[in-house]
Amino acid sequence: MSTEPITIPSATPTPPKVTEVEQHGVEPIPDPERSARPLDLFRLTFGGANTIATVVLGSFPILFGLSFAHGLMATLLGLLLGAVVLAPMALFGPRNGTSNSVSSSAHLGVHGRIVGSFLSLLTALAFFSISVWSSGDVLVGGANRAVGLPENDLTLALAYGLFAVLVLVVCIYGFRFMLLVNKIAVIAATLLFLLGIVAFAGDFDPGYAGAFGSGSEAFGEPGFWAAFVGSALIVMSNPVSFGAFLGDWARYIPRETPGRSSMAAAFLAQIATLVPFCFGLVTMTIIATREPEIFASGAYASGLLAIAPGWYFAPVALIALIGGMSTGTTALYGTGLDFSSVFPRFNRVQSTVLIGVFATGVIFIGRFVFDVVSSISAFAVLIISCTVPWMMVMMIGWYVRRGWYDSDSLQVFNRRQRGGRYWFAHGWNWRGLAAWLIAAAVALTFVNLPGQFVGPAAPLIPGGVDVSIPLGMGLGALLYLGLLFAFPEPRDAYGPEGARLVPTGPPANTPVISVDDGPAPAATVVG
Repeated sequence: MSTEPITIPSATPTPPKVTEVEQHGVEPIPDPERSARPLDLFRLTFGGANTIATVVLGSFPILFGLSFAHGLMATLLGLLLGAVVLAPMALFGPRNGTSNSVSSSAHLGVHGRIVGSFLSLLTALAFFSISVWSSGDVLVGGANRAVGLPENDLTLALAYGLFAVLVLVVCIYGFRFMLLVNKIAVIAATLLFLLGIVAFAGDFDPGYAGAFGSGSEAFGEPGFWAAFVGSALIVMSNPVSFGAFLGDWARYIPRETPGRSSMAAAFLAQIATLVPFCFGLVTMTIIATREPEIFASGAYASGLLAIAPGWYFAPVALIALIGGMSTGTTALYGTGLDFSSVFPRFNRVQSTVLIGVFATGVIFIGRFVFDVVSSISAFAVLIISCTVPWMMVMMIGWYVRRGWYDSDSLQVFNRRQRGGRYWFAHGWNWRGLAAWLIAAAVALTFVNLPGQFVGPAAPLIPGGVDVSIPLGMGLGALLYLGLLFAFPEPRDAYGPEGARLVPTGPPANTPVISVDDGPAPAATVVG
């Protein structure tokens, strides 16, 4: 009989207050502090996309020449596919209590997980930049028309700086404060977008034909399918961009929460973004009709302000302010968190400040020195082309492992240790890494964004259709499954029930060793 004392807690610990600075890094969140619900995940995911940045992406189908009807079809297709791909990424946070990049240690190795961290950083920089630039432009433009504020580099710089500071403050306070901000932002921004129905109903023509026509005759027009698929992929990039971040918020959901609830929250949050996507789609048709010169330049913010009635300037400015904060916090928070896991000498707050300063510098240099604003959307598509194969490796890994993970072994890298279940070959699982690298490289060669980036293999596809993202998805999944069959992973990388579908090799029994203090026998893996 065990003689160990039994401790009975006197009361359930109270989660930290909203105004307390979050202290947790990527170590597993203690069960008593996992007080979030799938509804909170919905709020954060929807809030991070219910912004002017998403509106800008929603304008692309019209900018590419599609009619309103075909643009809506492309938007629905891209959004549905993106939401389906994103939803399973909500499973890892509740299971492991840590970020998705740390969870990827199980499939890419404790060192190979830096791939997820790198993709997270690039995605955050791209979408943070899109958010700050578009929100800042709309805020200053709206203030110019409402109260006569000068619209120049100085006022734009002040607006960008305002967003950067507000976002940084929210991220420093951490998860609970960010959740509070998004609870307010989701309702406020949605109501302001819906108010646009009143503002633009008189000018909107649902029969807008675009460059190809609005009927079935458009299907045979040269360039139609390239525009349609390209539009769907740009829309799809928005939900997929959350893949690396979803675990940052889902880790506060109790581990016993049914996985389908977390997946449903992530899925429905993306479906809800039809509100900002359709706002961009509708208003861009009006811009194309009323302001053809602005439409030709692709300057959506200027076009929106040109067609908006005077009373709607204030709501537009509020949407820019609220949305800029929402997108900025959801992107920057996760990257600061992940940076602290790659460089454990920095805690979460220090990492957030460093990443925030760096991201702000990128925004100012990109806008005022190199003027890369017009190409940032193409950069986002390139990043997503690399992220989708990584997500497929994660999903296949979850399936073959039956959703079982050793949360302690996932933290080996963060603790500056070696060994454990996910050590594989010196901390690298070449199966997952090879599947990701090959699939991402092939996907990049098929990217077709005329005028911005055209991969060397893109001309092989008839009609200029961009197949990069679906190709990366399929190839990543097939390669990883094939490598698991051809080169089985050690038996002790799986749980008590063993692997699903794939064979396993002999157990590795790799002991965990502290880099600084020598061996740690208590943490030895048992096969």
